[in-house]
Amino acid sequence: MFDLKGRTALVTGASRGIGRAIAVTLARQGAWVAVNYATNAAAAEETLAAMRAAGGDGELLGFDVSDVNVAAAAVEELSKRRGGLGILVANAGINVDALLLRAQPEDFDRLLATNVKGTLFLAKAAVRPMMKARFGRIVAISSVVADMGNAGQTMYAATKASLGGMMRSIAREYGARGITANVVAPGFVETDMTASLGDEARKKLVEMTPAGRMGRPEDVAAAVAYLVSDEASWVTGQVLGVNGGLRT
Repeated sequence: MFDLKGRTALVTGASRGIGRAIAVTLARQGAWVAVNYATNAAAAEETLAAMRAAGGDGELLGFDVSDVNVAAAAVEELSKRRGGLGILVANAGINVDALLLRAQPEDFDRLLATNVKGTLFLAKAAVRPMMKARFGRIVAISSVVADMGNAGQTMYAATKASLGGMMRSIAREYGARGITANVVAPGFVETDMTASLGDEARKKLVEMTPAGRMGRPEDVAAAVAYLVSDEASWVTGQVLGVNGGLRT
């Protein structure tokens, strides 16, 4: 099950957290994984070391997904060098918290550039080699906040909610070419982002979650491993909530 041997994958934002767990999991399943990072090369090296310790392999690929021309060129070069690109996991994202009355246009522009524009144009670059191979798996990482909303995250929720429509449209455009496009929307996961929360806030999040715990990055990675596998060839245009049962 979920044998990814012979597949080349690109995981963006893979230097830590959920992205790192996804890269390691895909490598463990046999994929060759390009580990994308924007600035933290040392952390990306740790991801690559973890992949190799898990029996996989890959390389580092540094670029900022918001620079769409550089990102597209990197995908094209990677695909040519590897003889194709079978898997794209668009995990890279940023967050700027602000109540609506304090929202600033420049902050929203930054969020759009990374979370939306970066994902869309990476998918565009990846679709080209996928069409040629008549196989492709695109997974965008969203958030439970896209569905339930959250005070202070109006801008972030808007960008993450857009990924559902984006992937459903890609699924319709390229499904006949063997390409699937899906979204994984994690709940509250133990990452650097949630590590700064106080004990009371963490307790409330756990109480909201029927599973009775925070998620682990590996929980999200397991869902991605399924969606990029051959076994998920008839699953496309979907938003999969990996959230411990959390509902709005």
